[in-house]
Parts: sequence; structure tokens; C-alpha cells
Amino acid sequence: MHHHGYAWLGEKKAFDREGFRRPPGEPPTAGSPQEVADRYREAVAEFKVTGLPPVQTAHWLLKPASLVRGTWQEPEEAGVWLGLQLAGFAPRFAAEAERDTTRLVVLVRAAVERLTWGGDVSLGHYLTGTVFHSLALATCTPNRDEPHLPCPLK
Repeated sequence: MHHHGYAWLGEKKAFDREGFRRPPGEPPTAGSPQEVADRYREAVAEFKVTGLPPVQTAHWLLKPASLVRGTWQEPEEAGVWLGLQLAGFAPRFAAEAERDTTRLVVLVRAAVERLTWGGDVSLGHYLTGTVFHSLALATCTPNRDEPHLPCPLK
């Protein structure tokens, strides 16, 4: 088991486009409404190539390897990366309470604990303005929620 780190920074309105954050699912049938067929085509074209965070953290593993920001064998190593990412963006967090150092340490410790038992971690923060910052750690080979998903680096 190992862990991949992912980061995304972008406009909140892009993050809110949930359809782009879901994998395609089952193909439409011949009798499906046009909007269902359009949604499916859009998801096939966009989901795997966009860096937009997926709704389900494990679905990061379906995305290209180029989106992996780091890979670690040990949860503690992944936690160090997560802590550095949080510390780097904390001054820009829109909510002052979210900048609290103790809170960030607790988040990292909880993330390491979750990774230890094979869980995934997903955190997001509004930054000043209309920007959203997303961080994720996905456990790989196997992923607890989606054990059939292959490692994106193989």
C-alpha cells in the first residue's frame, strides 16, 4: 500500500460544477434523453483529463499520473507533505479560524491516522477572493473504497 498526493487550486465556480467531478458511469441507451447522452459525452471527454478534484477521493486514481504531486509508502511521509501544503496556503485561508496552527496540526494527525488504516483524505479551503484550494491523499493498491482501481503510476 502507498499514498498519492493531489492538489488543486482554482475558481470556486469551477469546483461547483459537480458533473465534471464525477466519472462517466454507464453509457446511455438508445432511448436515453439527450441531456443524459450529452452529460455522458462531456464526462468521458473531461473527467479523466481535468485536474478538477473528483467528488469521491478514490477517483483521483482514475486521473492521469501527471496529476500526482507525490507518492509515499508511509502515512507519516504523506502527512509531512500535507502539513507543508496547509502551512503554505494557511495565510490565504478566507476564514481566520482555519489558519490556526493547532487546528492544522490536528488535521494532519487525523489524516495520518486515516491513511494508516487505508482511508483516503480530502481537505478543501476557501481562499481570499473566489478561489478554492483542494488537497487529497488517496491510498493506492489497494484503495479501501475502490480496491479495483489501478495505480495511476503503473
